[in-house]
Amino acid sequence: MVKRFKIWTYREGERPLVHRAPMTNIYSIEGQFLDEMESGKSPFRAQTPEEAHMFYIPVSVASIIHFIYQPVLTKKDYDRGRLHRIVDDYVGIVAGKYPYWNRSQGADHFVVSCHDWAPDVSKDNPKFYSKLIRVLCNANTSEGFRPARDASLPEVFLDYGRLGPVQPGGSDPSNRTTLAFFSGGIHGHIRRLLFERWHGKDRDVQVIERLPDRSIYMARMARAKFCLCPSGHEVASPRIVEAISVGCVPVLISRNYSLPFGEVLDWSEFTVTVTVERIGEIKAILGGVSEERYLELFRRVKGVRRHFAVNRPARPYDLLHMVLHSLWLRRLNVRL
Repeated sequence: MVKRFKIWTYREGERPLVHRAPMTNIYSIEGQFLDEMESGKSPFRAQTPEEAHMFYIPVSVASIIHFIYQPVLTKKDYDRGRLHRIVDDYVGIVAGKYPYWNRSQGADHFVVSCHDWAPDVSKDNPKFYSKLIRVLCNANTSEGFRPARDASLPEVFLDYGRLGPVQPGGSDPSNRTTLAFFSGGIHGHIRRLLFERWHGKDRDVQVIERLPDRSIYMARMARAKFCLCPSGHEVASPRIVEAISVGCVPVLISRNYSLPFGEVLDWSEFTVTVTVERIGEIKAILGGVSEERYLELFRRVKGVRRHFAVNRPARPYDLLHMVLHSLWLRRLNVRL
């Protein structure tokens, strides 16, 4: 893949709605991927569109929301029509200027976004966008995410001036004194259920509201054996990548979430899944994991850590390379 795969990024349009996206905070991976492909340093960057295997539409949903949907004064200000028109106009321009969209009906084109509204870019004209590949953090199969065509994007919280959520580390298993830990906002049905059952009720299953200091939050995760990763308003959460970075075994609590890199990673080897219906049994489920099994999970979490690290420029097997590999696999299914 590294030697052959080439991507052409359309150069039409001006910032800030295209060719610009957040580089930090919750939507950071959207901007990091865009900047990687436009920096000129990526070996995957096609020099001409003729040599490209895929075509990247550099529209940033997060930037559109930030710059176009302000101020928000009424519910009407949340209307997705403006988002649809901007994306439609951009695709219309490149489809009219080049032959590539029309020859494949968009099957070798893709967008990348971590914003919650990203799935909406194709809802205005589903037939026109039926073959477009969407690389999304909000990979919710109940809301139209198609695992066979779309690619799931890990959500990563990046602080200003730093790649990766923290430097890889965390306590050894013998120093992890907390069975399970969660800290975060109470939003979404699953988190409300989690807080109703566990908030302040058990020393072993520590469920607390959002901590004011991020360093304390990460330190608490690093001392836990298991880190609870419930979905919030949307299915994805940066907590999964944060847990992996500090060697805490992620406990996945979600519905309809298509996990990132599922084509090559067996998530059952380094995570524990708890169904929403069994939230009340978390302590029994995690307490029932044998020491031998926990140590195996811990070892495998450390083994997959490199796949969720953000490097610039990207390195083999890191998060950006894994995203590109997901695209490469989908491109192999496209006939022109």
